[in-house]
Parts: sequence; C-alpha cells; structure tokens
Amino acid sequence: MSWKGQLSRNLKELRVLFCQTSSASSQTREFVQKNYKELKTLNPRFPILIRECSGVQPQLWARYGFLSAGSGLFMFK
Repeated sequence: MSWKGQLSRNLKELRVLFCQTSSASSQTREFVQKNYKELKTLNPRFPILIRECSGVQPQLWARYGFLSAGSGLFMFK
C-alpha cells in the first residue's frame, strides 16, 4: 500500500496552507489539486484541512498523537 493510504495510521491531522495566487505556492496548489481526492478516498475519516490565505508561504502541518507527552505538531516549510 502506498503512503497515501497509510496517513491515518500515523497522523491525526494534516493541514496545508498556501496562497491562492503566488508563484511560491504553485506547486502546493498543484499537489492539492492532483492528490486531495485520492487522499480522502483512501482516508475518509482523516482530517485534511486546506487553507488558502493571501500572501502566505506554503506550509504543511502534521499532527500526530493526542497532544500528550511524546506527541506533537510538526510544521514543514
């Protein structure tokens, strides 16, 4: 099984932030357009939050665990 079907096993939430118009966010927009439907099909109850905000740099936030000791929130830029 590909990594796309394993998201809900290892993570609790995935957040994607990007600008609707900037060239810096173009690859992030393209990734979301190409992969969102498949990701939700393979992980129907897994929260994938897409946030568009003018002027932001693209960001990926991944939350795992239950926010207790040994768990947390990671941001990838």
